[in-house]
Amino acid sequence: MATTQEKTTPCCIKNDTTTTTTAAPPPQKPSNDWANPSEDPTRKRSSVATMIPSFEPLTDTAPPPPTATTASTKGMPMMVRAQTSHPLDPLSAAEISVAVATVRAAGATPEVRDSMRFIEVALVEPAKSVVALADAYFFPPFQPSLLPKTKGGPVIPSKLPPRQARLVVYNKKSNDTRVWIVELSEVHAATRGGHHRGKVVSSNVVPDVQPPMDAVEYAECEAVVKDFPLFREAMKRRGIEDLDLVMVDAWCVGYHSEADAPSRRLAKPLIFCRTESDCPMENGYARPVEGIHVLVDMQNMVLIEFEDRKLVPLPPADPLRNYTPGETRGGVDRSDVKPLQIIQPEGPSFRVNGNFVQWQKWNFRIGFTPREGLIIYSVAYIDGSRGRRPVAHRLSFVEMVVPYGDPNEPHYRKNAFDAGEDGLGKNAHSLKKGCDCLGYIKYFDAHFTNFNGGVDTIENCVCMHEEDHGILWKHHDWRTGLAEVRRSRRLTVSFICTVANYEYGFFWHFYQDGKIEAEVKLTGILSLGALQQGETRKYGTTIAPGLYAPVHQHFFVARMDMAVDCKPGEAFNQVVEVNLKVEEPGKDNVHNNAFYAEEELLRSELQARRDCNPLSARHWIVRNTRNVNRTGQLTGYKLVPGSNCLPLAGCEAKFLRRAAFLKHNLWVTPYARDEKYPGGEFPNQNPRVGEGLSTWVKQNRSLEEADIVLWYVFGMTHIPRLEDWPVMPVERLGFMLMPHGFFNCSPAVDVPPNVSDVEIKDNGLAVKPIQNELLSKL
Repeated sequence: MATTQEKTTPCCIKNDTTTTTTAAPPPQKPSNDWANPSEDPTRKRSSVATMIPSFEPLTDTAPPPPTATTASTKGMPMMVRAQTSHPLDPLSAAEISVAVATVRAAGATPEVRDSMRFIEVALVEPAKSVVALADAYFFPPFQPSLLPKTKGGPVIPSKLPPRQARLVVYNKKSNDTRVWIVELSEVHAATRGGHHRGKVVSSNVVPDVQPPMDAVEYAECEAVVKDFPLFREAMKRRGIEDLDLVMVDAWCVGYHSEADAPSRRLAKPLIFCRTESDCPMENGYARPVEGIHVLVDMQNMVLIEFEDRKLVPLPPADPLRNYTPGETRGGVDRSDVKPLQIIQPEGPSFRVNGNFVQWQKWNFRIGFTPREGLIIYSVAYIDGSRGRRPVAHRLSFVEMVVPYGDPNEPHYRKNAFDAGEDGLGKNAHSLKKGCDCLGYIKYFDAHFTNFNGGVDTIENCVCMHEEDHGILWKHHDWRTGLAEVRRSRRLTVSFICTVANYEYGFFWHFYQDGKIEAEVKLTGILSLGALQQGETRKYGTTIAPGLYAPVHQHFFVARMDMAVDCKPGEAFNQVVEVNLKVEEPGKDNVHNNAFYAEEELLRSELQARRDCNPLSARHWIVRNTRNVNRTGQLTGYKLVPGSNCLPLAGCEAKFLRRAAFLKHNLWVTPYARDEKYPGGEFPNQNPRVGEGLSTWVKQNRSLEEADIVLWYVFGMTHIPRLEDWPVMPVERLGFMLMPHGFFNCSPAVDVPPNVSDVEIKDNGLAVKPIQNELLSKL
């Protein structure tokens, strides 16, 4: 992810190049080009200084960081070299190139080096104590209060530990998966003479696993299948002569029996066929090709099984299949949509320094990985005289599962683990094509390794902007006619990924009243099946003649490493469950109207396997065991569920072997550095039952006072509608983190009133709104 570029645009920049591949990009100078949509672009550079607020330290008063030119003070040796990358910054393109070159150079033979395929290169996140040290003395806004006070003053090391990269490398010749740890020295934009400068810390083969698939493999699989003679004959039997119209979507096989064991790298593709037309984005998913069984050896890229089992006619071309503008889809667009502009004449309210963000009283860091995509680090709220108050150390979406409910071939095998089998971050795309965001936007780039070890850059991968969110609070005094109202504004950080037919938008919203909202937006194209003439199926919805959409579910897992009022190194959090109880009729409830909130402390991991219950308004509070508010209650943040569900598949369903974490909506564990993914690191073809979260909690570790990690599983059951075709309107789901006794009163009471907007009358004249209109009535 780019951390040196300050790229902001009023909406989107039309550019046909969304992904670039480089060995090592040249260094880029920092630039700040905030754009005002109401101004001429040629004038915006002159007003940059007034558009970006100055970056100020937080409430801590900190000495400047030690540098090579400043003499050391008591207990403060000089820094040999200034730090250039924060310990939590995503790996730069140069660091990825160095890590890849280091691993290649460590290959025992030329054959081994040539067989290396790079699945993932990501930052090794350092210990929380290293992050605290960096935030205290090495990077602005310097916050020395993060570290405990010591006699004689703090002892600050001359530099931070070197950054490290973790590489998952697949050997295409031996079918082995190896995990490498590489130590990175100070890396510049280009390696000198092409030589690596890293150091191998460790290299270990992970037995009996298959790593995630890569887009290069998917493309090769499509070419191999379309070139197979028996496949071509099967297409001809269905009237398909032009194989350029055929789409082959490789799906991981999952694990259903020993035949799917990870000793082979396998895929079972789904086949579709476009209709010849002039539409620039012809919807090929509208014509599934069924009755053909294909199994591909992805290691050697050969078909190892092929069978034309049943001749299912191609569905007729649906005239409503396309979704491009106007005549290109055979329709007419609406003509009464007027422009809506988001204008901030004084620029945005947020401030950005690298990946560090300050907005209102919030501050946090932005990260990105190939697997999880967007990560929010070091979330804290600046609370007046109480200073910086941590809320969470790390927030991200770590897994998602999409199981289908049709028992027929091939749909029963459609159980995608989109993060663990493909990678949410690697499937993200540039947000500059089309206005995914509105207003003043700060974009962040993302850098990944590709399958062959080069570096791919997704420009404008993460979007950050402010949004108006309606009324924040209001009260109108009918006696005086006086009213106070405040508009709500939120800061939104998001990215969007495409996994085959579906799109998923992942959003973190920060509010002025201390709330944090996690939201997922689902859109894209339904995964369809073909029906024979007169056939119907109860496991889905008929969408068009010959087409039906199977019922399915979408599940997401948010991992939240909480730190409510906890400084680094402190483990003073606990979780309580709250349920509303109805008072039994009797002397304490003579009017039969009484109910109350009952709390239960979740003392251990097995006890903390919980499910949502809207009938009792169930929610969970993460509390600090040693901090109280003005009423003496423990400070906390509560997890408020949104709409949710549990798997509808039977308990013996094959996909639940790998997704046992779906059996409960909430899991709570004490922090462990290696416990990152609820289904284990390698769910692809995983033969082990219940690996990951459901196994970890069997240790039944104490949660009474711990470094708490919440794993919240939320989902939706999708019964497709005709209105979901040809492209699905966005479905939203998520949850809220809400302060509960964290503040002494509403933190939003200090939000200033908006400047009164003019009212537009029917005659088009602008008039000022009348204030206190009820005074005359009184």
